[in-house]
Amino acid sequence: MAIIALVVAVLSLVFPAPIHAALPTKIVNWLLGIVMLGMGMTLRISDFKVVFTKPKAVITGILSQFIIMPLLAFLLVKIFRLPADIAVGVILVGCCPGGTSSNVMTYLAKGDVALSVGMTACTTILAPVVTPALVLLLAGEAINVSFMSMFLSIVEVVLAPIVLGFIINALFEKFAKACGKVLPLVSVIGISLIIMSVVSANAARLLQTGALVIAVVILHNLLGYALGYGVGRVLGLNRDQMRTLSIEVGMQNSGLAVALATTHFAAMPMATIPGAVFSVWHNISGAVYANILARTAGKGADAPKVAAAKN
Repeated sequence: MAIIALVVAVLSLVFPAPIHAALPTKIVNWLLGIVMLGMGMTLRISDFKVVFTKPKAVITGILSQFIIMPLLAFLLVKIFRLPADIAVGVILVGCCPGGTSSNVMTYLAKGDVALSVGMTACTTILAPVVTPALVLLLAGEAINVSFMSMFLSIVEVVLAPIVLGFIINALFEKFAKACGKVLPLVSVIGISLIIMSVVSANAARLLQTGALVIAVVILHNLLGYALGYGVGRVLGLNRDQMRTLSIEVGMQNSGLAVALATTHFAAMPMATIPGAVFSVWHNISGAVYANILARTAGKGADAPKVAAAKN
């Protein structure tokens, strides 16, 4: 996904006109809805049991997701004195729930996959209320933010497809399992097309301000990883849970940020760019970070056993 995201972004910068003609930004909501439908078709009731078996970790994850990333976005906007349209895009990314890619990265990092799925599901379900509220709080003074219209948009493109997918999985399990073989590919294609649509529509502007946007996105993502891990350590979560929390906090549903920017801030076309750049970058950083975590997995746990054997 990391390589594909990078390639399609570059292609969209090199050939913006034909790609934008084929992929106008109005299709972004439909593409995100398809991705969310696929996510719903992988969910089961058992995925929510983690809320009751590991409530401390789940609650920590939800609060960290909706506190750390929005505040980081707000601070970065102020520190770098970003233009209003880019600032809106950064804040939108920060206020979104966790991304589905985090589940795969947690698996690769040898973290707690059940916890990751539970966190992503919970923050996504809460997003229709929490995301508009946070955007209104952090950006409401600078721009006109309609809580209700944003709430309805998230319900339409995120919550409704997920619920539909969940129902399909519950009622037609064999069909859902058969579809499960191609759902990862569908998600990759959907996210790639979203990136192509947004980048091609704003290629000229991105080439002018790209370095600044990329720097802010990288900082936002990496600081999310670091603070997520730090919060887990301070609150006494185990190592697998700390890895999971770190990845969950750092990786956002940037496709939703793009969809919201496209729908609600059409007069600010650059507002879609931070989400598109984040989609590319967090797949690259997530893969590298997961590899680093996987290589160090178990080292700390093995040390006491080795010491005990020597004694």
